Amino acid sequence: MTAYEVVAVLLAGLAAGTINTVVGSGTLITFPTLLAFGVPPVTANVSNTIGLVPGSVSGAVGYRRELAGQRSRVLRLCVGSLVGGLGGAVLLLVLPDGAFTAIVPALILLGCVLVVLQPRISRWVARRHDAIGGLPHHGTWWVWPGVLATGVYGGYFGAAQGVLLMAVLGTGLDESLQRLNAVKNVLAAVVNAVAGLLFAVVADVDWLIVLLIGIGSVIGGQVGATIGRRLPSTVLRIVIVGVGVVALVAFLLG
Repeated sequence: MTAYEVVAVLLAGLAAGTINTVVGSGTLITFPTLLAFGVPPVTANVSNTIGLVPGSVSGAVGYRRELAGQRSRVLRLCVGSLVGGLGGAVLLLVLPDGAFTAIVPALILLGCVLVVLQPRISRWVARRHDAIGGLPHHGTWWVWPGVLATGVYGGYFGAAQGVLLMAVLGTGLDESLQRLNAVKNVLAAVVNAVAGLLFAVVADVDWLIVLLIGIGSVIGGQVGATIGRRLPSTVLRIVIVGVGVVALVAFLLG
């Protein structure tokens, strides 16, 4: 990699770590960046997943105050994320490369749509909280299966995994959005970690990319947990969707 590419990947990792902590769509920054530098799609995906693990942990640590009183809930949901993340990673490895190339444009488009709709999802979640007036501590019946399904998605690709998790948690748990965001960061870290561990053992990994994204995402996780939530969300969404559209066009034209 050239010096320019090293700096670009490092900055992409920083941006992804910040965005993952605040919004949950950092892969739409790092993945297209890697593709732009000629990294094969599957190698880019697995290297990106491993590289974002430290950033996910960093974001979860940054939100540790909001996790108070949620230990049993988080542990229960982590099982769903672990199983789902492993399942999604296995799918990525066993399906032919052509399947990933065919599916990724749809996943990127879905991620962009989810990012655009995220404010509406958040408002709907807030209205539902006001309407339901309280739920069991572990939430409604669909929370655990929803977390499991989101884990499968995250283990396979991961873009907008956080938005999906916030939709699942927000509709089934009676908590503030900030406390739900803290849970989301832990669950995303579990998915990335279990998928990354499998990829590290059996997949073609570019470890320089892992190192650069890892360093950047750790810094970004702390930025996201401290000042990232104060940034205009509209700006973040425009950047994410813009990069996602570029990646989609590159896939379709390639």
